[in-house]
Amino acid sequence: MGRQQPERQADTRESGERTGGAGRRALLGAAVLGAGGAVLGMPGTASAAQGGPERGAAARPAGHRGGLKSLPVPTVIGHRGASGYRPEHTFGSYELALDLGAHVVEAGDLVPTRDGHLVCRHEPEIGGTTDVADHPEFAGRKTTKVLDGVPTTGWFTEDFTLAELKRLRAVERIPANRPHNTLYNGRWEIPTFEEVLKWQDEQTRRRGRQVWIYPETKHPTYFRKLGLGLEERVAKLLRKYGKDGRNSPVILQSFEPTSIQRLNRLVDNPLAVLLSDAGSRPYDFVEAGDPRTVADLITPKGLREIAGYAQGIGPTVDLIIPKEADGNLGRPSTLVRDAHAVGLVLHPYTMRNENPFLPPKFRKGTAKDAYGDSFGLFQAYFATGIDGIFTDNADTGLLAREDFLAGRSVNR
Repeated sequence: MGRQQPERQADTRESGERTGGAGRRALLGAAVLGAGGAVLGMPGTASAAQGGPERGAAARPAGHRGGLKSLPVPTVIGHRGASGYRPEHTFGSYELALDLGAHVVEAGDLVPTRDGHLVCRHEPEIGGTTDVADHPEFAGRKTTKVLDGVPTTGWFTEDFTLAELKRLRAVERIPANRPHNTLYNGRWEIPTFEEVLKWQDEQTRRRGRQVWIYPETKHPTYFRKLGLGLEERVAKLLRKYGKDGRNSPVILQSFEPTSIQRLNRLVDNPLAVLLSDAGSRPYDFVEAGDPRTVADLITPKGLREIAGYAQGIGPTVDLIIPKEADGNLGRPSTLVRDAHAVGLVLHPYTMRNENPFLPPKFRKGTAKDAYGDSFGLFQAYFATGIDGIFTDNADTGLLAREDFLAGRSVNR
């Protein structure tokens, strides 16, 4: 890991930043044996499993991924929980993802409150995912802000205290596609990241297997300019619960490479860089005047650079299999091969069951909430050699995975 200092030195703990993080490859040690394997190190218990004396070990060779290889491949990751069936980023959604068998749960997307707490929302604007519009006492908080260069109107987490946000309840984000999910509107409050870390421990004990989570820092440059830096807050909570080590079952991700680089200096957790469409630029690049796009990051040179501070990438599925002009799948790119060549794991996003989210040839009927042939599409992505995939429908993903591993064809 490139660090020679003893574990948890007082000076580095005080500064909140450790040295020599670049080049780290070890992901998760051997904390678990698959999704239902024996638990060798519970989070919050003995530090040996969460980054004990090993934290001073020499840097691992490129390609070493530690216990990430213990996760089932392909790994099925519950995107914002089981968001195909429940309002996203709620404990109802997270727990259902585990009930359905998800190997990892994306809990959650992290944004700050005015008083510095981290909460789980897909975006800081919460008009579409909570009932804030039904609270007249907050009507005056509605405003327009420029979020990563885009004028955005609504209510923003950074304008609320945690106590105020706890008065709100989550609602379905895309009711036109998921009308049945609206049954659960108003049932769950907004969880904090600290609550998620406690929940992870509780679920690990209750289920008798290690529960893994995959939180994301959202709009970190935007929040750092507001004096609400995300990475230090994430690191502080991970340390508090003994989950900042190389063997931690907490994988951290971000669309901004500098956020991952900062986290690499703060904690030893496995890290992944998220990648949007090829022509886009990470917003930290925009702010810094860096002209590179995602297309530059997925070249062999760009991937080698990412491998110097992260252990994985989370590309959009269109970077794995680009679409033709008619929206149907084209030929797979070389991204899987190129990323694996430098030791990076690939967890692309996002598979959803509903027709509007599928290529035309995989759709069935025309209804916006109707399911298409998502089994067939899962198999197309699995066949490229990806290590896992984010999905709103973990049960569908697991069945498709079972078919794929058994070499079974699917109905089209």
